[in-house]
Amino acid sequence: MKKWVKLFGGMATTAMAVGMSACSNSSTQAKYDKTLSWMTTSEIQTLDQNKMVDTTSGEQADNVFEGLNRIDNHGNVKPAVATKSVPSKDGKTWTFTLRKNARWSNGDPVTADDFVYSLQRTLDPKTHSQQQNIYQAVKNADEVVAGKVSSTKLGVEAKDKHTLVVHLKHPVPYFKTMTASTWDPVNKKVVEKYGKKYGTTSKYMVYNGPYVHKGWTGSNLTWKLKKNPYYWDHQNVKLDTVNYTVQKTPSTDYNLYQSKKLDGAFLDTQASKQLKHQKDYRVFNLDRTEYLTYSLTNNKDLANTNLRRAISMALNRKVLAATVGGANTPATTFTGPQETVGTTNFNQHFAKTNATSKYTNYDKKAARTLFNQALEELHKSKIEFTLAGDDDDVSKKVMEYVQSQLESVLGKKINVNIKPMPKTTRVSNMLNGKYDVDFTGLTTSYNDPNSMLTTMKTGENYNFGKWSNKKFDHYLDASNKEMNSEKRLADLTKAEEILDNEQPLTPLYHDGQAWMVRENIHNLGFTSGNFNFRDTYVTK
Repeated sequence: MKKWVKLFGGMATTAMAVGMSACSNSSTQAKYDKTLSWMTTSEIQTLDQNKMVDTTSGEQADNVFEGLNRIDNHGNVKPAVATKSVPSKDGKTWTFTLRKNARWSNGDPVTADDFVYSLQRTLDPKTHSQQQNIYQAVKNADEVVAGKVSSTKLGVEAKDKHTLVVHLKHPVPYFKTMTASTWDPVNKKVVEKYGKKYGTTSKYMVYNGPYVHKGWTGSNLTWKLKKNPYYWDHQNVKLDTVNYTVQKTPSTDYNLYQSKKLDGAFLDTQASKQLKHQKDYRVFNLDRTEYLTYSLTNNKDLANTNLRRAISMALNRKVLAATVGGANTPATTFTGPQETVGTTNFNQHFAKTNATSKYTNYDKKAARTLFNQALEELHKSKIEFTLAGDDDDVSKKVMEYVQSQLESVLGKKINVNIKPMPKTTRVSNMLNGKYDVDFTGLTTSYNDPNSMLTTMKTGENYNFGKWSNKKFDHYLDASNKEMNSEKRLADLTKAEEILDNEQPLTPLYHDGQAWMVRENIHNLGFTSGNFNFRDTYVTK
């Protein structure tokens, strides 16, 4: 999405500033390496800020764009393009003062108009953005998305080049956090220059972040991040180049790490167990949930609630999480493990209230009973569907496990076909509803349960299966407007309970990524499932 959702969707928290300025003397140059070789597990979908949905694209965005605020590696909101973020007394108007030395990589100044245009473009239905659910609290946002009014009527305005004002329909308790992770500026002149080519390759873009993107042609598996000389804080960016490659097989990337062709390598379960005591072994915990999404329209059988419940209860999440990653944890909720309401961790609160749905528990007997009920309700003797996912090793293992487990627990009355494919194809199919069941994942866009739960509201773009529940919508709407933390917790808990009970998606596990990272790499940022190199430096 990252995000946005954020989605599909990854690896992530921004690192704290190094606090050392770049020097040109020979002694300093001798102390630091200027190049880093890094990897990711899937292709880039797009570099268009308003159209991103996958994690790899989101990781690039975290490095080549910068919004009003940013998140440091302690989870704190820090000034970025905006030096001040001030709400009105009633919380319905926010005024942002932009720094005057912010520049695009072509030398253009970054202005309030760039943020106005970006949000207008995101919410304009002609853009077909998957991020439209994030800023619904902005005045006239729903009307713009519905095509009832022009995007120029959106409640966001540039008072002058360096003053941005946002008008909300109601106070939003997490609004400042949202501006740190989900709203990058867009240069209108460049969008109009490149037209449909905008964001399709590295060269059809401009950037305002610590780095610029180089070498991505739209489909290749290698590219570079190069230090952006126009970035307002470029003197504190230590790396000149980050060389990226896509590595879908963990054994391959670890071999590249051993041969010093990669400085970081993602580990599979076996390697994680073998290497966990090595000094360069690192674990990165994500606020992310991997899950199955069901198309209730493409495959009518999956519209049956008991069938979805049966699938969920037939899966041993503890075994699955351990099978595909040494640092994963079983997921019994859609919300991620790090999201908070005020100072309260939501998932921990949810567990303490004993609200966890029984349908996320592993229970073979109950699964068979529910499955037989579904067969009766559907007037069928057998169920068949295709489970699609990405073509990397981890996704393949998940699909193979789900296939084996369902056919083992539910017997010959179910047939699961698995279909690995490139992420670009899988995501396109999912966005267009052309799937039965998909294995996918979602990383929170901002640190609040609303970030993930709101994606399942009626009509939302991330609600891929077209599920709808009025009570769920009601509790989400109520929580979005409620400033009292205890009341918000109650509303969000009820919403999560409905989601778990109906199983329009089946949560599988929360990601913890085991990596080998060289000890001479410092201040490596990891926020919202994405690596960030703004403050990273490498000692020799």
